[in-house]
Amino acid sequence: METLNTRQREIVGIARLEGRVLVEELASRFDVSLQTIRKDLNEICAKAILKRIHGGAVFAAGVENLRYDARRLIAQNEKRGIGMAAADLIPDNCSLFINIGTTTEEVAHCLLRKKDLLVITNNINVANILRPSPATDVIIAGGMVRRSDGGVVGETAVDFIKQFKVDFAIIGTSAVDEDGSLLDFDLREAKVAQAIIANAHHVILCADQTKLKRTAPVRVAHFGQINTFVTDRLESESLRKVCLDHGVRLIESDLS
Repeated sequence: METLNTRQREIVGIARLEGRVLVEELASRFDVSLQTIRKDLNEICAKAILKRIHGGAVFAAGVENLRYDARRLIAQNEKRGIGMAAADLIPDNCSLFINIGTTTEEVAHCLLRKKDLLVITNNINVANILRPSPATDVIIAGGMVRRSDGGVVGETAVDFIKQFKVDFAIIGTSAVDEDGSLLDFDLREAKVAQAIIANAHHVILCADQTKLKRTAPVRVAHFGQINTFVTDRLESESLRKVCLDHGVRLIESDLS
């Protein structure tokens, strides 16, 4: 799928922050013609990220309902930087969990250069990324497969995860609250993530800054249960204090 250009990614970011975007305001902001902005919006909407309204566009649905391939296009460069920074924390010859998410998939791509890894995942996409690597053994959890994203969820997956105790966990999340709560939209996925966190010696949370500007209804965990937070840039002073108070190592890939 063709990726969004830089201006189009910025438009999606503005829509996320403000709830909608208007053609005239965007044309003024980027100093381009109305026709150029309309073309941008049409291309973004064709990827099911935004939906056209009179004079502009809004998100087609809540972020949790966006097509998985569309979510991959959001904060794409930021996720790539996070993936590289997180992979740098993983040594050769270790075991790790990787859960569902477009950001954790970026980590998986970056782990292809590592040697002698054992990866346990409930993410079919991660398994497919790492499967060709002769230096990585992949174990995939059993259970119900979500059609939307290839995630394996439910009690069977939870019971499977509990059979392991690994060196690292690479986890993503749908949202991060100012108090340090990690949130999700699906209770079944939250339970799998909780099992992953409980059975890893070192937990690495990977989340770009867009996750820090929205909410979700299901509480997964708290920053007090993770060891390292890898993001592109952390603007929230409240979350910086949460990291400090709980001894969480903060890595900002945009600043590295």
